[in-house]
Amino acid sequence: MQWKDLKSRLLAAGSVNLIGEPAERFIARSAAGPGAGGSGSLFYAMGSHRVKLSLDPLSPIEIAHRGNGTADLYLEGKLISGRLLEPGFHCPDQAYITVTGSCIFKCRYCTVPKIGGRRKSVEEIMQMVESVRHRIHAISITSGVLESIEEEEAYVLEVVRRLAFYNLPIGVSIFPSDKTPEHLKELGVAEVKFNLEAATPELFAKMCPGLDYDRLWQTLDRSVALFGRNRVFSNIIIGLGETDAEMKACIQKLTSHGVIPVLRPLNPVAELAGCPRPSAERLGKLMAIHGQALDSAGLDPRLALTMCTNCAGCDLVPGRDE
Repeated sequence: MQWKDLKSRLLAAGSVNLIGEPAERFIARSAAGPGAGGSGSLFYAMGSHRVKLSLDPLSPIEIAHRGNGTADLYLEGKLISGRLLEPGFHCPDQAYITVTGSCIFKCRYCTVPKIGGRRKSVEEIMQMVESVRHRIHAISITSGVLESIEEEEAYVLEVVRRLAFYNLPIGVSIFPSDKTPEHLKELGVAEVKFNLEAATPELFAKMCPGLDYDRLWQTLDRSVALFGRNRVFSNIIIGLGETDAEMKACIQKLTSHGVIPVLRPLNPVAELAGCPRPSAERLGKLMAIHGQALDSAGLDPRLALTMCTNCAGCDLVPGRDE
């Protein structure tokens, strides 16, 4: 079985039952996004390929940890040998840190507003990075919104200012204000990700009440001008009710603007808990469309230094998962 076919099937399932030897040091926990507040997840790797799966004892897919990261994946009667990856924070090779684990916005697919997590201090974030400094090549920062978009940005800017001490590429993904790209560029941030989330403005309005779709597009365009091609990204969730044609149009519009789309399979939680995950077949079909659009625009996800596209655990990434 080719890796992209295996990964699409694993992402369609979304979870795995972990058995065998103790594996706590291989378990990642999320403080932001749809995976926040869950029982954790793991990264399973074969060669240079990897996939992130949440932990669920009821999952039909099983991974047996044999010790020291060696692991066997059992899928539909087949045994596939691989290994578990030790995360820095949230993902392998990076300190991917959520600054504020709560949010005033109530996007329908996200558990963060209900969890109401706390804000980390700047010193705490510095200590987190220091604790994994020996095994990371990048720092990535994301955040909810504690009081307002502007107040959150000011706090994140101070975090980024302090993290410059480590002289590592820094990627940032936050809700943008009018001048967010400019402020981040001034601080030497390498890459940015501003998330459209939904393939159409109608779905965005339905899923993310109170947020501004047009501002996101304006922010993305300014970001490409500032940071350059292959340095600006945007999450699009697969499975919010969009058609393949709508997803294709969104992918092509993003790539034509110099933005690399991050196609994220829906994790059915929060208000969307009853929705189905996208099928393996659909994920594979959209990956092909994604790859063609990137090629046509001369964009290469393999050049990503930080954040989701560099990790490639949660999504099918053309050029990485072939």
